[in-house]
Amino acid sequence: MVYKFRIVSDEVENFRREIEIDADSTFLSLRNAICDSVGYDKNQMSSFFICDEGWEKDVEITLEDMGSDSSEDVYLMEDSVISDFVEDEGQRLLYVFDYMTDRCFFIELHETEPGRTLLDPLCTVARGKAPAQNIDIDEFEEKTAKTTVVTPDIDEEFYGSTEYNPDEFDSEGFDEMNFDA
Repeated sequence: MVYKFRIVSDEVENFRREIEIDADSTFLSLRNAICDSVGYDKNQMSSFFICDEGWEKDVEITLEDMGSDSSEDVYLMEDSVISDFVEDEGQRLLYVFDYMTDRCFFIELHETEPGRTLLDPLCTVARGKAPAQNIDIDEFEEKTAKTTVVTPDIDEEFYGSTEYNPDEFDSEGFDEMNFDA
């Protein structure tokens, strides 16, 4: 089966790539196809995240094991077959290509073609220029500062007095509560 992935960026409005890849390929093959299509250095740390419908990260598939907590499963790109994690059209993924700033591509399984196989991935659509793979941290902070919402000063009046007064504590009802449960 062949998977057709659509890739977009929130940094560049007219950027779009479409990659066709065999469902039995690894995430490393998909990563290499993406990097080739945008001209990125393949030696940079990166990860895929399987996401829910709201783009919330769920399962991470990473390039290298970074010594994570032993209680968590570690999925490596070179060992992880795409069809083991992605099955349905509309499935969403993130490809984080810049760990320092958490910049990523948004990927969606656009279409599946049963009965067809591909030896090597193909980039079938290449529109727009990809965002720079790495961005200067000062430049990134400047960009994010422009979009940061300014909150009003929250002072003592918002939280009330900082003095604790046990007489103000309403203990009614606590005698009947069972805190050992």
